Amino acid sequence: MQVQANWENQLLALAGQIPQPSAHPFFSYWAGDASLRVAYKKAENITAEHSKSFYFASGLLPEEKRLAVRALYAFCRTVDDIVDEVELKKDRDFELDYWRNIVQTDSPSTLRQAQDAADDLVAAAWADTLTRYHIPRRYALQLIDGVARDLCQSRYQTFDDLATYCYGVASTVGLMSMYIIGFKCHEAVPYAIKLGVALQMTNILRDIGEDYHNGRLYLPREELAFYGINESDIARGHVTDQWRQFMKFQIDRTRQLYNDAWAGVKMLEREGQLAIGAASTLYSGILDDIEKHDYDVFTRRARLSTWQKLSRIPALWLKVASL
Repeated sequence: MQVQANWENQLLALAGQIPQPSAHPFFSYWAGDASLRVAYKKAENITAEHSKSFYFASGLLPEEKRLAVRALYAFCRTVDDIVDEVELKKDRDFELDYWRNIVQTDSPSTLRQAQDAADDLVAAAWADTLTRYHIPRRYALQLIDGVARDLCQSRYQTFDDLATYCYGVASTVGLMSMYIIGFKCHEAVPYAIKLGVALQMTNILRDIGEDYHNGRLYLPREELAFYGINESDIARGHVTDQWRQFMKFQIDRTRQLYNDAWAGVKMLEREGQLAIGAASTLYSGILDDIEKHDYDVFTRRARLSTWQKLSRIPALWLKVASL
């Protein structure tokens, strides 16, 4: 099968023309604010609990940017949990609208609203980060809408359809991260989009068994059909020759996205290049682990050990240093 590129233009249209980055974020006033220190600590804890790879990669950033990207992660995680864990529609809609309001209200009162919200430290850290780093609001709104898509859609016919979903839940994170890390030119946008699609595709391939158990199958139906695979095969969780061929195609395409996205790393500010390179390297390592275990994503969850992550850093450092 040939990899189609129609989705790339669709996703670039969604991203639109983004404002050039500000030379510097607003003055960091959280450092002298006890409540915001607590809020950022909460975001750190959420990141450490839910994504070891993201926590590891973000640890390569300077302190302010490290805390900001973890506030971004905590925002994304919290919105995702609303969709996955809040059962009543009225409660879910209320909570999603609350986060939309946090994003849309460009006012100092927004930060105070977040700080005053009961038990909502994540909102305080995120509102602070959103304002200080001039992050375009539409990307945060697109993320909320992308995550909410899981409420109404559980199957995807084509890769173009799936790529749009990946943009909503992952490429938007990359675009927002660029404003925290710092980027040099608008040409970085297509690379951030591709990296987001690669990261989300890695998550999808790793979690096929778990997602199917929860009623979701993100794999493009037309590609499953091409390899002679139906949902009953996935339900049984058998690794067949057809499954191996299908997974090899998926992994090869995802690896190509990682390779294509690498050129965008040099368009980031120098102090953020190693962290983004690490995120790309560590997540792509999950693909290696899937291959190593014969494409079995039904009885185990692919992962890298701490040692496997650390062992990749020297080569990564040299690669980044050569940019």
